Amino acid sequence: MRSQVQADFPEGIALVVGGSGGTGQVICERLAAAGTHVAIGYRNNREAAEAAASNARAHGVTADLVQFDVTDPQGISEAVQALVARHGRLHTVVVATGYDIQMRMIHEVTPDEWRRVIDNDVNGFFNIVHATLPELRKHGGSYVHIGSAGVGKWPERDVLSVAPKGAIQQLMKGIAREEGGNGVRANTIAIGVIDAGIFHRLKDTAFDAEWHRTVQATIALHRYGQPEEVADTAVFLASRRAAYLTGQTLSCDGGWNL
Repeated sequence: MRSQVQADFPEGIALVVGGSGGTGQVICERLAAAGTHVAIGYRNNREAAEAAASNARAHGVTADLVQFDVTDPQGISEAVQALVARHGRLHTVVVATGYDIQMRMIHEVTPDEWRRVIDNDVNGFFNIVHATLPELRKHGGSYVHIGSAGVGKWPERDVLSVAPKGAIQQLMKGIAREEGGNGVRANTIAIGVIDAGIFHRLKDTAFDAEWHRTVQATIALHRYGQPEEVADTAVFLASRRAAYLTGQTLSCDGGWNL
């Protein structure tokens, strides 16, 4: 275990914001399998967070449960400082948050819906950066953001997901440019349809059989992605194996945007 930690991650802990989600849980488990302690950041679903922690601990690492709301900067800051006090260093921040949103055309979106999504996604992401960047600047570290393949190829009725992710993707480029000299890397994974989490709650109600047929036909691999495939990509980008990668957006969409 010790040699693997030295190979892939430094001492300290990785924080997965949204670690209770379908893909977030797998990211936590895969980080633990790579030898790093993990913190599962969650807002409401403690049962899922505890399950993620149990799976992580099976790999012989510690797994902390960290509850906060991304719209509460003070709460995030206090949680991060507590992690650093316990583990000495925060070396990785993975942002894998997701929210149930309405599938709408742009003209159907209300100002209230727009403000709510921007506050949770964009402002929430900035709050995370504001609380964690000072810690990553101390010793170097990595941000990994789970973004959207829709930033590169517009998916109809998905504006409430894609537009915020596009703003965050640009912020990630700025972090990479400005903080590279401090050893801070920042990369985005642009995911397509992943058969987990929110998609499980939507696929039988928001999408009909024709939608599934059409979408899978446009994916080069002709199938939806699995959370393990996203998680393995996230662990690679966070680890020392990707030490010379920053400011990049890596598509994990099965070839949907080709």
